[in-house]
Amino acid sequence: MTDQADSRDLATRRRRLKFRCWHRGTREADLLLGSFADRYADEFSEEQLDRLEALLNESDPDLYDWISGREPVPADMDTDVMRLLVAHKLSTPNT
Repeated sequence: MTDQADSRDLATRRRRLKFRCWHRGTREADLLLGSFADRYADEFSEEQLDRLEALLNESDPDLYDWISGREPVPADMDTDVMRLLVAHKLSTPNT
């Protein structure tokens, strides 16, 4: 595959992940994850996109508990992307 094709595939993947972040099913998750994806996804490496995708496979209640600190983040989810998401939550007003 060419670099241009790789770039298009990565851009498509980012758009799809942003859509998934904005359409979680609960308003709170939509706002938190959608604003997070809008802010960071365009800068994420492919590996970081993999980790974001893994987070999106988790349930909203579990994600909210981890982000809010109600429950500890499981070791397999304690990644740079999760830590950035927690920091984003702390820096985002009204969430």
